[in-house]
Amino acid sequence: MSSPDPQVRAARNHSTNPAPRGPVVAVTGAATGIGALLTERLAASEEIKQVIAIDERRGECAAAQWHILDVRDPAIAEKLRGADVVVHLALDLDLETDGAARTAYNVRGTQTVLTAAAAAGVHRVVLCTSAMVYGALPDNELPLAEDAELRATAEATGVGDLLEIERLARRAPRAHPGLNVTVVRPAVLIGGTDTALTRYFESPRLLVVAGSRPAWQFCHVEDLCSALEYAVLEKVEGELAVGCDGWLEQEEVEELSGIRRMELPSAVALGAAARLHRIGLTPSPAGDLAYTMYPWVVSGSRLHDAGWRPQWSNEEVLAELLGEVAGRHTVAGRRLGRKDATAAGAAGATVALLGTAALVRRARKARRRI
Repeated sequence: MSSPDPQVRAARNHSTNPAPRGPVVAVTGAATGIGALLTERLAASEEIKQVIAIDERRGECAAAQWHILDVRDPAIAEKLRGADVVVHLALDLDLETDGAARTAYNVRGTQTVLTAAAAAGVHRVVLCTSAMVYGALPDNELPLAEDAELRATAEATGVGDLLEIERLARRAPRAHPGLNVTVVRPAVLIGGTDTALTRYFESPRLLVVAGSRPAWQFCHVEDLCSALEYAVLEKVEGELAVGCDGWLEQEEVEELSGIRRMELPSAVALGAAARLHRIGLTPSPAGDLAYTMYPWVVSGSRLHDAGWRPQWSNEEVLAELLGEVAGRHTVAGRRLGRKDATAAGAAGATVALLGTAALVRRARKARRRI
């Protein structure tokens, strides 16, 4: 007997191989950063039926269905119809963004997405904040459990926004019965990111505040995306912490990085950081320093219990970070040109670290020109 015509075989195969039965997933902030990485990952997964990508501009993932709009626009509800899960990644945590504008975007955007998801019949929203919400405190356990109290304050860059997003996440299931919310909290995020904590490793010396007890735990963006996929597929839910296994002591970080420390009294370091930020010379408030002083390491036990494992170690992520920041010059959280960095380095160890000489000199010249 002759074999069936190839077109007939294809039709039979199609009829016996139905479309993927996994969820339809909407991703906000899908054009750049973590959102772009997650969109590509989900679009390539055989466990995902369809990806709806939402951003203010179109990204590069051709397999996704794109909608171009601001996440604060209530019209987003119509774009979410048919989605089973929404991953909200449209956040602005840029150090240079005006604080009030950043908060208005982050909080209003999250409120709108949660309300729109409920109106569209979405059953799960996945939010991404940071392990920074636990706070960096001298009495923190090593590591912290996911259900540890959130003891952070709004004194560090963007943390106030993240705490408000956490509050919205807790309130949403009560305000919208039937809507489940999963919150993912990564450790120090590395991989094309620019934060006060990544800039710490761009300094000529690593600031160590006398009497502090730093502990460093990183999270590679690839591991964050795989954890978000676990949440999308409902392999795990609730409040999730994600990061590399274990942590590095400050001495290990210095040995691996080859960057020497500069130890300063707490009053000097915090006072200088506060003054420089208050007069607008640096983007980082003094509250950012706490996250380089005290531990905020997380266990990630819920993801581990679900079978998830990080693919990156702390040592590997630190090496990648050092490669990314090579050639950059940052003091007190502010990036300098090579000329400014040289001047700061010649001004003495403390001044080189805090950047007061070059930065204050520049401010004085600017005032004289007015």
